[in-house]
Amino acid sequence: MQWKNLRERTVYENPWFRVNLADVELPNGHHLDHYLIRLRPVAVATVVNEANEVLLLWRHRFITDNWGWELPAGVVEDGENIADAAAREMEEETGWRPGPLRHLLSVEPSNGLTDARHHIYWAEDADYVGPPEDAFESDRREWVPLKIVPDIVASGEVPAANMAAALLLLHHIRLG
Repeated sequence: MQWKNLRERTVYENPWFRVNLADVELPNGHHLDHYLIRLRPVAVATVVNEANEVLLLWRHRFITDNWGWELPAGVVEDGENIADAAAREMEEETGWRPGPLRHLLSVEPSNGLTDARHHIYWAEDADYVGPPEDAFESDRREWVPLKIVPDIVASGEVPAANMAAALLLLHHIRLG
């Protein structure tokens, strides 16, 4: 059963997102107004070192008023390569420049409301280049043992679904 987006119009727009209203035709022929949020792609990156530790950020999200572990992430600028954006975000937010990045997965964290796609990359080495430019984005940056990832995900310390999926996949890849 496929819903059809017959047309949509923008009701609000800023540099980060657009809110559109769509005229949607359901399979039974009925119509409904459906709001959706159009977003630029998001690039995410981390590194897993030789000791099987993953570089994470401990940060507060004011929208949900909670603390949790996250991977460095940000929007892809116009014309920017997604992997390059992931590397840039990691360096800006952690002070670590990743080695060659590998694509881990791409996810749509809320595809019933938004077209956001998060592209997650990882490296097996990184060089510390100095204090993070965007240190204000997290309380601390830590190397966390991959072996505890399932426990911190289960306890709710990784509240973002995209981050939990990426960390669990890295755990599987590196530790089986």
